[in-house]
Amino acid sequence: MSKVIQAGLAYAVIVLGAGFLLGLLRVPLVVPRIGERWAELAEMPIMAVVIYLAAGHILRRFPAICSPIRSLITGGLALVLVIAAELTLAMILQERSIAQSISSRDQVSGSVYMVMLFVFAAMPRLRLSRHQAFASQEHVA
Repeated sequence: MSKVIQAGLAYAVIVLGAGFLLGLLRVPLVVPRIGERWAELAEMPIMAVVIYLAAGHILRRFPAICSPIRSLITGGLALVLVIAAELTLAMILQERSIAQSISSRDQVSGSVYMVMLFVFAAMPRLRLSRHQAFASQEHVA
């Protein structure tokens, strides 16, 4: 089970790190030009690619999670860690309560963000069958 925890932590850190770096660009450079909603929506496809690649990386790096249930637990743990980190940062940096942070989200980009969170949690499981097929081809070659 410790490998699942390590994988979940690694997955969360990779995706949070990428989101943080994109946010450093989005807020000062993109938001003033196109607005917060469109800037957040423009970032979503980039984050989808990051999530896809990060899930593949953790499946390769942590072979112990390469089962349906372990990959789902890994994604679920990473989801909890990401949400906890984002809400904590919102409380500290923006001096908002959790309720204020959630209610202040744009309805459109916030809805897409919620879908992306579920994609993030499910991606290790979604990538598992492709990862296993690729791994079995390597053994044949």
